[in-house]
Amino acid sequence: MATASLKRRIALPTAALAIAAGTTMALAATGHATPGKAALSSTWYASAPYLMPEDNSPPDISAVMDATGQKAFQLAFILAPNGGGCSATWGGTSPIGSDTAIPAVINTIRGKGGDVSVSVGGYGGTKLGQTCGSVAATAAAYQQVVNTYQLHAIDFDLEEPEYENTSAIANELGAAKTLQQNNPGLYVSVTMPGTSAGTGWFGTQLLDQAHSIGFTPNNFSIMPFDGGFSGASSQVSALEAFHGLLETHMGWDSTTAYQHEGVSMMNGRTDAAEFFYQSDFQTVLNYATSHGLARYTYWSVNRDRQCNPPDNNGTLSGSCSSVPQNNWDFTKFTAQFAGVATPPPPPPTSSTPSTTPPTTPPTSSSSSSGGGGTCTAAPWNSQTAYLGNAVVSYNGHQWTAKWWTEADVPGGSAGVWTDNGPC
Repeated sequence: MATASLKRRIALPTAALAIAAGTTMALAATGHATPGKAALSSTWYASAPYLMPEDNSPPDISAVMDATGQKAFQLAFILAPNGGGCSATWGGTSPIGSDTAIPAVINTIRGKGGDVSVSVGGYGGTKLGQTCGSVAATAAAYQQVVNTYQLHAIDFDLEEPEYENTSAIANELGAAKTLQQNNPGLYVSVTMPGTSAGTGWFGTQLLDQAHSIGFTPNNFSIMPFDGGFSGASSQVSALEAFHGLLETHMGWDSTTAYQHEGVSMMNGRTDAAEFFYQSDFQTVLNYATSHGLARYTYWSVNRDRQCNPPDNNGTLSGSCSSVPQNNWDFTKFTAQFAGVATPPPPPPTSSTPSTTPPTTPPTSSSSSSGGGGTCTAAPWNSQTAYLGNAVVSYNGHQWTAKWWTEADVPGGSAGVWTDNGPC
């Protein structure tokens, strides 16, 4: 796989993986999934952050679980063999039948009361939908993954270059529907690129294909990053736009659309040099919970730690976030979505670059010397979620919200608020 991008997605050269010694559980290799480990609630699978167990300096997943309360993780990525063929491998190089590292990680997670989902696809690499000749063949290859790891959840991460291949997408969605039918209760998510319009032309074609075959996954999730995004307000705006696309392309009412909509973010610095901080994750989490979204996750647990030494220049990394943080800050947000109240503490102030905005902007007062008068509108508050057309006062001016927002400072770079002038 290419190494020019980390967009969810890239396996750097395979690294040696140190895993605590333990007996690898016996896993079924043929037939449908065996009962095995009891499934978690669907909310846990909906919160599972992405984890690369064999690349990008894998963290001690036991320590992550202890520190955050997170129970479910999204293991990435299943691809077709680099040399071609229709069999499942990890990263295109390690066949699932002979790989020993992944079962050990699964054993650790399940031994602590958790579970895993497996993600197929990702950015770059050759996908099974491209190499398998039919829906049936694609589904059979993925069924082996379900069987081998006794899965209760699977994610179809449909990105480049497969994303633009109509026949490959038809194979993937047809296989997803087949797995759903043949494995009752299997949690199925579909993840795709996000844009300011919700998703792009190929994303709407994907929705149309799913609708045409009668396929309804547990959620369609967009990735609102690497597309000119700036802060949480732009992500929330994209989610609202995607909500409209789900209504029009899937034929759903508003409530149903929200119930099948998800978001998958990227923590810290993105490939496109966008920066998303803890405050951005909190804003999107508030939106997701208040609107009843079906999924809230991010890429990746490998990156959920501050660079060492702290990288104040924001260099892109697959193993740290390039923003000030405590270890596992971002995973604590996914745990919150699943129902565990563990808000992360503020990042270390000593390593915060001078150009980094505060995690939580300051609240305003109702009057200010900057405005030359007393405002009658309620003062803006960083902890309050505002709907479009809400009116607040800040720094002696009155402001009107353009759309739903939280924690975006009036007059800030997000451009959420219209300045109505001094009070």
